[in-house]
Amino acid sequence: MANQKYKHLVIGVLLSAAVTGCKVPKATQIQENKQVPQQFAEASALDTMNSASVKWRDFFSDPNLVTLIDTALKNNQELNVTLQELAIAKNDILLRKGALKPSIGLRAGGGVEKVGRYTSQGAGDASTEITPGKEMPDPLGDLTIGAYASWEIDVWKKLKDSEQAALNRYLATVEGKNFVLSSLIAEVARSYYELLALDNQLTIIKQNIEVQDNALEVIKLQKQAARVTELAVQKFQAEVLKTKGMEFETRQQIKETENRINFLLGRFPQEIKRDKSSFVDMVPAKVQAGIPSQLLSNRPDIREAEYELVAAKLDVQIARKEFYPSLEISAALGLQAFKPSYLFKMPESMLYNIIGELAAPLLNKNGLKAEFNTANAKQIQAVYNYEKTILNAYLEVSTQLSNIENLGKSYDFKTKEVEVLNNSVTVSGDLFKSARADYMEVLMTQRDVLDSKLELIETKKQQLNAVVNVYKDLGGGWK
Repeated sequence: MANQKYKHLVIGVLLSAAVTGCKVPKATQIQENKQVPQQFAEASALDTMNSASVKWRDFFSDPNLVTLIDTALKNNQELNVTLQELAIAKNDILLRKGALKPSIGLRAGGGVEKVGRYTSQGAGDASTEITPGKEMPDPLGDLTIGAYASWEIDVWKKLKDSEQAALNRYLATVEGKNFVLSSLIAEVARSYYELLALDNQLTIIKQNIEVQDNALEVIKLQKQAARVTELAVQKFQAEVLKTKGMEFETRQQIKETENRINFLLGRFPQEIKRDKSSFVDMVPAKVQAGIPSQLLSNRPDIREAEYELVAAKLDVQIARKEFYPSLEISAALGLQAFKPSYLFKMPESMLYNIIGELAAPLLNKNGLKAEFNTANAKQIQAVYNYEKTILNAYLEVSTQLSNIENLGKSYDFKTKEVEVLNNSVTVSGDLFKSARADYMEVLMTQRDVLDSKLELIETKKQQLNAVVNVYKDLGGGWK
């Protein structure tokens, strides 16, 4: 009769599990779009040569810049924080992997219990004789030494999916670290080129101050000769003061840029070693963009988004399998007695058990449904984020390639503009001395040549930074 009841109980549990399984919600299936155009520009050739494969030590030729990047890679705090996130993600894999294996432990304990004599347990203890002629001790001791184990059988591969999700998140963290690495290298390079540009602009400003001081002395002599008025002297003097003010503004910008580089290098302020004279002669590196589909394997942020998407899909499957019944086995083996002298008396003190438990949710599954719906929404979110990352990567490269081309043309024209304006300074001075031009023409010519020289340096900086940007955008720097 007892066996029949047990059989009915098991059948009932299995039937309830089957009913539960029939009501498992379905995940929303969205296929991510990985398609990208065949080329970055209509006129570009389908060349698979890609600058992203070039190591950063070979891409940057300035030894001072290479030294700065080396220091940043060792000391940068943000990168070090990311490396700790990598360690955290790696430990999560070990945690998920451990859930697949049985949990085994040892236990030892002791205690004492006093029960009423006129209770079922008290009456039983009083009538039990372990040693002939002796009653059970009162109070009764309890000593236990044993091993215990529990193991959830991964029938539906839920725990395995959880391990795979953790692995993909670890790989996503690795790619996140690579993206930080690439961004750090690019930021150091951009700041370094900005510092060189400011150095050269400061030199130009100082040279212009000297020219303006000389022009001011000429104007003062012209006033003494009654050829110009005090207004001309005041105008030239104001221009000299304005340029001297620019000098100190530029010095402050140099200080701020140096400090930004030192921050990226994880150190307190100190002078940045650099060759100030070589900036104008720098030739931007030639960049080979390859084909857009290479971005999927070269860009760390795209790979990171891809791994996050795989993990999000696994999370949906894990949440779905929470509706299925789970099977857990627990067991124990050890020794138990009320006196130390009996503890190792075999087989009387031996205890053991093994239990199999099948459990399935029946009522009030709102919590499971909420978890499933959240995982499903995050999966859809991950799809959109992946597609957005691909689109952003393509647009960044396309923009920078166009920027490099247009800056090259702009630099050529600005170089010619500087040459023309340099000649015009001499011409305007000669015309002024011969009374064929007024002082305002001389003043405006000097102002124009200063502005054009500063713009030329700024364009050179933008050229160099555009090359750095497209190198990073193609996925270079982290290898």
